Amino acid sequence: MRPTRHPVIDVRDVSKTYAIGVIRVPALRGVSLRIERGDFVAIMGSSGSGKSTLMNILGCLDIPTAGRYLIDGTDAHDLDEDELSDLRNRKLGFVFQSFNLVARTPALANVELPLAYAGLPRAERRRRAERALASVGMANRLHHLPSELSGGQQQRVAVARAIVTNPSLILADEPTGNLDSHSTEDVLEIFADLNAEGRTVVLITHEPDVAAQTKRVVRLSDGRIVEDQRSLGVHDPPPPSHQLKSAHLAAPVEAQP
Repeated sequence: MRPTRHPVIDVRDVSKTYAIGVIRVPALRGVSLRIERGDFVAIMGSSGSGKSTLMNILGCLDIPTAGRYLIDGTDAHDLDEDELSDLRNRKLGFVFQSFNLVARTPALANVELPLAYAGLPRAERRRRAERALASVGMANRLHHLPSELSGGQQQRVAVARAIVTNPSLILADEPTGNLDSHSTEDVLEIFADLNAEGRTVVLITHEPDVAAQTKRVVRLSDGRIVEDQRSLGVHDPPPPSHQLKSAHLAAPVEAQP
């Protein structure tokens, strides 16, 4: 009997309301979203649409006021802070607009950080980090500080850090917002390559040209999903997990006792 396959993302009637003094501000209003393993999705919306709030919930950085969020079949509501932190480190890879690299730390050590948190031995951390950096074209920049790298190179390091634990889901929040057009193309090509291997990628973006590079576009307005459309010409289902290539990384990271 085959084990049950869960979607990577399963958002069920999620609402989020923020309290500002006595004023209650709804950010999400009954959002439901299901993303299968191996999909490549852009979440779009103008300022105030709720896309950043949804991103925070998907990344287990915030919790819904109502509704449920299951990641890889695990209900985030059932986890305490330590368990959420462990889940983020093992199952999620984050890429941010501002790169979020440690300024005085070389590229290699920046990419090793999630593995250090998981307690992996130093030699294993180095091997995996070198492999991740090579996979994004940064094998010759291992010992460069962020200040010695261009914006596009810094974002490549950030992508390597996001994939080094072999997460179930890569979340990228406006990953091309600080990049020129050439670097934008390079970074989007890396995401496309990762997705072609079967990795699930979700981009938060306000740029139609960036969203057009994905397989599916989900549009938010006033805290609700108003459009969910598969990109034209993209009809193939996500590849099954057993077809994942190992070009980038080894097995998923498990925290060491």
